[in-house]
Amino acid sequence: MRSTRERALWSLLAALLLAAAVAAWWTSDRWWPQAGPWTEQAWQKITRPVPESLPPGSRPAATQARPAQAGASQPLAPQPRKCVRDGRATYTDQPCPKGSQELPVDGAVTSLPPAK
Repeated sequence: MRSTRERALWSLLAALLLAAAVAAWWTSDRWWPQAGPWTEQAWQKITRPVPESLPPGSRPAATQARPAQAGASQPLAPQPRKCVRDGRATYTDQPCPKGSQELPVDGAVTSLPPAK
């Protein structure tokens, strides 16, 4: 059996933990808008591994155009490319100019210039 002092200590610790949980729930409308996106991002990083962490046999192919699905009404947009020359990056959907190095696009590209 636990001593009276030890039981009191554990009871106090449980009461403090319960009070902290109630306070967090009560004030969640203040801090959740800032913490929500961060927790979603952390959850995605935990549950969705990056391609570099996968075994070599199951890694996706390097940036390549996906084939059009049967019955698709429009062709797929060209894949974006990141061209680096003299430390300056340029994003395009065309082949990189001579003298520049093509690197994989990290993250998402939100817009490309209209095709000419």
